[in-house]
Amino acid sequence: MSDPVPSESSSNSPSPHSTLPPAPKTPREQSPWERRIETVLWNSRFLVMLAVVPSLLGSLMLFIVGTLDILTVVGDVLRYYLMDSSQDIHDTLVPDIIIAVDVYLIAIVLLIFGLGIYRLFVSRIDQAEVRYPKHPFNVGSLDQLKDKIARVVILAVIIEFFRAVVDIRFTTPLEAIYLALSVLALAAALYLMSLGHKGE
Repeated sequence: MSDPVPSESSSNSPSPHSTLPPAPKTPREQSPWERRIETVLWNSRFLVMLAVVPSLLGSLMLFIVGTLDILTVVGDVLRYYLMDSSQDIHDTLVPDIIIAVDVYLIAIVLLIFGLGIYRLFVSRIDQAEVRYPKHPFNVGSLDQLKDKIARVVILAVIIEFFRAVVDIRFTTPLEAIYLALSVLALAAALYLMSLGHKGE
């Protein structure tokens, strides 16, 4: 018994999902006004430079501030051990360094944001993609950019948390239990975050 032959109408009927979008018009097919309007609209992507440039400038300022804070700490340490040990620096040494690290992390957030927005809306950074294809600056979508920024922000929050912990003076055992629970929740959050990016 031979297999049934499909009818011509059923074999040639297009699938509902096979419809392709129309091809874009060539410049010759466009009217002059349409070409001018679309050129203006396409060049409007350079408006993101109003966010890119201030982000890079803000990142530069924060890097300078963080570096000056670290240099101030170094000067205080040298002064304490080599010249005058009357003023104790141990209570402020660790918090000052933690604050500087927090400033650096926020500077990195601005740097990733500025360069990521530039790559997504203006142009790819060819040197980064050719030499360092897995560099954090190479983002493929807004979701990926948001994800990278969120990771750095979480690190900044963790640093700020530890700075607050350093300044805490416990008066009751219950406060120590609260601190232990906070550290446990923080460790669980870091573990879950690492699971989400295990394949990277």
